[in-house]
Amino acid sequence: MALAIVILALFLLLCFCAALFQWNEVRYRKNGLPPGTMGWPVFGETSEFLKQGPNFMNSKRARYGSFFKSHILGSPTVISMDPEVNRYILMNESKGLVAGYPQSMLDILGTCNIAAVHGDAHKLMRGALLAIVGPTMIKDRLLLQVDEFMRSHLRNWDSQIIDIQEKTKQMAFWTSLKQTTSIVSGPLWESFTIEFFKLVLGTFSLPIDLPGTNYRIGVQARNNIVKLLKKLISERVNSKIQKDDMLGYLLSEENKYKLNEEQIIDQIITVFYSGYETVSTTSMMAVKFLHDHPKVLQQLREEHIALREKKNPEDPIDWDDFKAMDFTRAVIFETSRLATVVNGVLRKTTKDLEVNGFLIPKGWRIYVYTREINYDPFLYSEPFTFNPWRWLDKNLESHNYFFLFGGGTRLCPGKELGIAEVSTFLHYFVTKYRWEEVGGCKLLKFPRVKAPNGFHIRVSSY
Repeated sequence: MALAIVILALFLLLCFCAALFQWNEVRYRKNGLPPGTMGWPVFGETSEFLKQGPNFMNSKRARYGSFFKSHILGSPTVISMDPEVNRYILMNESKGLVAGYPQSMLDILGTCNIAAVHGDAHKLMRGALLAIVGPTMIKDRLLLQVDEFMRSHLRNWDSQIIDIQEKTKQMAFWTSLKQTTSIVSGPLWESFTIEFFKLVLGTFSLPIDLPGTNYRIGVQARNNIVKLLKKLISERVNSKIQKDDMLGYLLSEENKYKLNEEQIIDQIITVFYSGYETVSTTSMMAVKFLHDHPKVLQQLREEHIALREKKNPEDPIDWDDFKAMDFTRAVIFETSRLATVVNGVLRKTTKDLEVNGFLIPKGWRIYVYTREINYDPFLYSEPFTFNPWRWLDKNLESHNYFFLFGGGTRLCPGKELGIAEVSTFLHYFVTKYRWEEVGGCKLLKFPRVKAPNGFHIRVSSY
């Protein structure tokens, strides 16, 4: 009798689940939508998407083609894996498409974040951001700060076993913290560090506001960072002392982009976050690829030793040195391509919109999935081979499907600063040290590139 009850309960549960799935499919069965499945109500197919990553995408493409619907990260979404369609979407934001990042990311990074705004607001925030991270600022102020930080950060690595993943994470955030606020140590530095790493956890999560969820942790961390920044801004304004950092520039009369306090805070959080993942992951993966490809490491070392031989030991890297690092830039691009730090970008429709012959309803997101472009043999010969020399052909950086740093009006404004930071790190790392891996390194590449157990290397003087 008990067994029969259990079997009946399981049968009823399966029927209920099937009914839920069917109800959700019918709910989104509108004329003109591309093919696809929507998964569970509310949760959609987010779990499968995050767990399976590229396999999820490729299985969907095999079944439905390169343009299909799903429900991921809290929203009904059309996923595009077609290079031509992706280029059209990225280049035509004014035609009913705006940035459409997940609600969790918008809640945590702020409503004035450059990823959250569009139109005139986007022009304002992009202009203000370029004013503090653009080439002129890199040349005149930031490169010297980056150089000073990298020297200090790498100073005592000799004869140590280090987790290069942890070191590059620290490096990426701490150099941003110094550039934005001039904070390099002390209780405030510790508070910012603790809260920032909590904030990062929440940006790629479902917006479920329950105790213990990454979303709740991320929102609380944002609130704490906002409090810290408000206090810092108040102290700056009341003291009338202008410091030579990004916050000082945003508060100064010199800045033609007049932002209110909320906008300034979101700009600072943008700088914290936007460079963190790309700089830390690219630096870590460059160490991995260089270790595995001795000929690349040899040519990279030769480029940096040649630059160092023209300088005194304590002379910093300057703008001319940075612009002369052709092979270094090639290594960074090839690392970004193969590691695929950014898998794609999200857009949202502001009206019913026809794309690729389908009608996408207002409010839906479109996930421009660019990951597979990085491995397209028509664009990159032997696409799974680490070959930085391919990037010495400058035309490759300007081809129509180059989306390593976004595209269109959403091209990453901090692109050159990120490249400068990784280049300076590599300069001091490869000219000072040799290294070998310790204990192997397991790497996951979706949704973020990471080494779950750390990436340990033994470092010795070069």
